[in-house]
Amino acid sequence: MDFKKYITIVEDFPKEGIRFKDITTLMQDGEAYKAAIDKMAEYAKEKNADVIVGPEARGFVVGCPVSYVLGKGFVPVRKAGKLPREVISVDYGLEYGKDCLTIHKDSITKGQRVVITDDLLATGGTIEATVKMVEELGGVVVGLVFMIELSYLNGRDRLHGYDIFSLTQY
Repeated sequence: MDFKKYITIVEDFPKEGIRFKDITTLMQDGEAYKAAIDKMAEYAKEKNADVIVGPEARGFVVGCPVSYVLGKGFVPVRKAGKLPREVISVDYGLEYGKDCLTIHKDSITKGQRVVITDDLLATGGTIEATVKMVEELGGVVVGLVFMIELSYLNGRDRLHGYDIFSLTQY
């Protein structure tokens, strides 16, 4: 399936000069959304994932259904102050500024095979921060899967050494 047909390009969002890739139009089409999730789940299954991890918020939109399809657990990575138990955190750079991500300290066990999901690979900062926390907890990142990859932003370079699969590239 050509997933690009279902992704809407929004000019000058969230600021002038950005061509935002809107996956909500893909999600509105049941067949396209199911096909995208099924492809992502197939990748995670091939990687023999024990658990799926996804950063908020759109990482939840793809990660939760992937974990459901596989019958695996889902671990949320959230912004500071959003998780109720003891967490570890990491500061990271965004395309548009800086932020902090957290994960529950007891969410990953040593040696667990982890696939990290998100809607978009851009500069790689969010995923690099997520990888760092998973590995700090003893998890083994066996794959990274995305709906969209903005290859012109070179996010792969930042994630050198990790297996990356994206459904579509711009």
